[in-house]
Parts: sequence; structure tokens; C-alpha cells
Amino acid sequence: MSSPITVDIWSDIACPWCYIGKRRFERAVDTFSEDAENPPVSVRFHSFELAPDTPVDFDGNERDFLASHKGLPPDQITQMLDHVTGLAQQVGLAYDFDSIKHTKTLKAHQLVHFARAQGKEHELMERLMSAYFVEGRHVGRVDDLADLAADVGLDRDAAIHALEQETYAADVSADMAQATEYGINGVPFFVFDSAYGVSGAQEPETFGEVLREVVSRRGEAA
Repeated sequence: MSSPITVDIWSDIACPWCYIGKRRFERAVDTFSEDAENPPVSVRFHSFELAPDTPVDFDGNERDFLASHKGLPPDQITQMLDHVTGLAQQVGLAYDFDSIKHTKTLKAHQLVHFARAQGKEHELMERLMSAYFVEGRHVGRVDDLADLAADVGLDRDAAIHALEQETYAADVSADMAQATEYGINGVPFFVFDSAYGVSGAQEPETFGEVLREVVSRRGEAA
């Protein structure tokens, strides 16, 4: 079997396009993997804070945040959120922007690195995004994050310790530094085989084309 195609994904837990992009990419990988001759795909998530100035406990929902922090008019906010909600539905995600608890995601990113060390990175990323966008759970406070970690089989006390001690703070900073080095200023952003960058929540067909292009170029280089 040929070596896996590595895909590094920069994303933020509180980014609606990142969750949509994650689902679209997963659909592309599922289709790509149906051909037994294709190599496996190995995915690694990287931290990116879209709004680092967000307080841990923001008083209001997503609409309030967009109005106060982005200065958007109510009509534009409604149109934008309705559009994103519709796109999320197309990939099986039931976004509930009225229940979202907007928060700083730094601790959540640290928890993803903690989960990676335990082999649970993918499970936790999915749990965090679902908790935030669908369930209206808080993903910024240590105790709430520890509960979500326990949901995917991680040790709750160990998660609390890692977050309180900021054990993985340097890993989050390293992800952000690498994003800057790559020139990434928005997410989601996908890097295939450390060589091909794709920005945004592209359609599954686009991701599939990139995966096949990677295979083709590998063959040319062999």
C-alpha cells in the first residue's frame, strides 16, 4: 500500500464554515476511498483562532456577537445566518445559531491537542463542533470542556489538569505560527501532502479532484 496522503486542516471550533467544510471533505474522502487502489488519507487538525479577542463568557448569542463585534446590520445578519444554516442542512448539520454560546476557543484548541496525545483527536473535534453549533453547549470553560472530553472517552480529570496547566498552549501557538508562515488568514484551510493548499469549505467534488491530483503527481514523481 502506498503511503497515506496527509491532509493538515486549520480550523476553529467556532467557525461555521469549518464544520461544513469538515463534512464536505469527509464525503470526498469516503468517495475517494471506495477505490481500493487509492492510498489512505491521514488527517490532522491544527488550531486557528478567528476571534482571539472574544471573551470566554460573551453576553449574547451569535446574532449579538456579529452586531456588536462586526458591526453588521440585523437584516444582513439574518440573511447570512439563514444561508449558512441552509448549507449546513445539506450536509446533515442542524445549526442552531440562537442557542450558540459565543466564546473564546483557545482552551478548546488546547483540548484538541490533549486529545491527539490520547489518540482521540478526531472524535473530540467532532464532539466540540457538534456541541457548539447544534447543542448550544459552552466550549470555552474548563469544566464544560472536560465534560465534552469525557463524552469521547477521555479522562476528565486529566483533561482539567492539562487545561489548567496549559500543557498544550505551546502546541496551539505553533499551529498559529505555521498558519502565519503559510499565509493562512482564514479558515478552513487544507494542506495536502504539505504541498497543495485549498482554502474554504469547498464542495466534495473539489476535494476529490485535489486528492486525485495528489495521486497523479505522486505517480509522475515516481
